[in-house]
Amino acid sequence: MIPKKLTSNSHIRVIAPSRSLNLISDENIKAAEDRLGELGFTLSYGKHVRESDIFTSASVEHRLYDLHEAFQDPAVDAIFTVIGGFNVNQLLRHIDYDLIKNNPKILCGYSDITALSNAIYAKTDLITYSGPHFSTFAIKYGLEYTIEYMNKCLLSDDPFDI
Repeated sequence: MIPKKLTSNSHIRVIAPSRSLNLISDENIKAAEDRLGELGFTLSYGKHVRESDIFTSASVEHRLYDLHEAFQDPAVDAIFTVIGGFNVNQLLRHIDYDLIKNNPKILCGYSDITALSNAIYAKTDLITYSGPHFSTFAIKYGLEYTIEYMNKCLLSDDPFDI
């Protein structure tokens, strides 16, 4: 199952299924927001995206809440993760895969998020994307290639070569 492609005015929800937004400086958050805004996207954040415990993460329950809420919210077109980490595996056995299957959306992230993406694909057949995190958009130089191919993958149905 391939999720609906984005348009230049799509709504992206930023969630932290692994590590917290608190890892990212305010300057870099603003830079990522500005860059995604320049691309025409509207952003919102999961309720618990800034929570940070000893592992620089929110509780399993709160990370699940944000994941489920993002998939359930009809106003959200895509879900981008803040950053990777090492603990997304804690969520896998608790995910409501039926909710995700019934509300397919783009999920984009990499690193630790690969475990989440693979679990969602295995349980729902929903195609997910190994691509930029929200925090990636704060990179000052050399992001053109990433944006070009994100647009090819997430906004277009046309085939392309890598």
